[in-house]
Amino acid sequence: MSRARPFRFDRREGVFHLLDQRLLPMQERWIQARSAADAADAIRTMVVRGAPAIGVTAAYGMVLAQLSGEDLPAADHGLRGSRPTAVNLSHALDAMRPHWGDERAMLRAAEEVWTEVELTERAIGLHGAAVLRGQVLTHCNTGPLATGGYGTALGAIVEAFRQGRVRHVWVDETRPYMQGTRLTTWELSRFGVPFTLITDSTAAWMMSQGQVDAVILGADRMAMNGDFANKIGSYGLAVLARYHGISFYTALPTSTVDPQLRTGADIPIEQRDGDELRCVGPHRLASADVPVANPAFDVTPHHLITGVVTERGVLYPPFDEALRGALD
Repeated sequence: MSRARPFRFDRREGVFHLLDQRLLPMQERWIQARSAADAADAIRTMVVRGAPAIGVTAAYGMVLAQLSGEDLPAADHGLRGSRPTAVNLSHALDAMRPHWGDERAMLRAAEEVWTEVELTERAIGLHGAAVLRGQVLTHCNTGPLATGGYGTALGAIVEAFRQGRVRHVWVDETRPYMQGTRLTTWELSRFGVPFTLITDSTAAWMMSQGQVDAVILGADRMAMNGDFANKIGSYGLAVLARYHGISFYTALPTSTVDPQLRTGADIPIEQRDGDELRCVGPHRLASADVPVANPAFDVTPHHLITGVVTERGVLYPPFDEALRGALD
């Protein structure tokens, strides 16, 4: 089945339509963004999520700002502050900045951001498929819903299944926002890939039973030494994979590598509302005064990574040298 696209742009009406991923898989509802503020709100409230998809949305947010006559520096500032961890957001906005004031050039630049995502992720899928086999475990959501393209880690999994290399996928639920439960299972079902949903805490047991041949997940930002930030729980999976002798990969476009960051210690980690843990939907599980720590991401040290799957191939240690070569 064809991949689901998380957004579309109506140039005639000047509207960026976004599939509300907070409601999937039970409901498919589209939200209309008509301004940069609308786009920033969609990013902040996780109507759209996933580093590449956030970048594309930000690019079109600037197009909307141009079409509606907004103050462009203010629009840029609002979009940059919508979510701080994913570097693709600033990468996309930097690509838009030289074209401010020229409606046609801004639209062309936004289209190029989206096209780059699709071409890059097709290559990531092909390179990633070559290192996967058997049963694979993944965390969070890295398919077309998270990117607007073919997907990064999930794109590699789907391609490996098509090639007969992967036969089954273990899907972490990915607490507290449940992206694995709600989104990855929905996408794998559409692609016809066999999978089983597990709790995050079940991953260690599956590894100990010899049921996991590789782990592959995405990344929201990578430092130049190979440390990377991804959905909370990724670091724990890397530790578990190392203990059990299982290959651990992250899949990302080279645009996710931040050349300004030397190590993962410099990556800003977004802290989210405590009610994401205190509540499940409208149902409260803990009182409002219960203290909560809710980081959206953690940082995995580079020495726990087997390889980094990029559009330029699979990179292996030492990652500082490999990443410099890939960015040249």
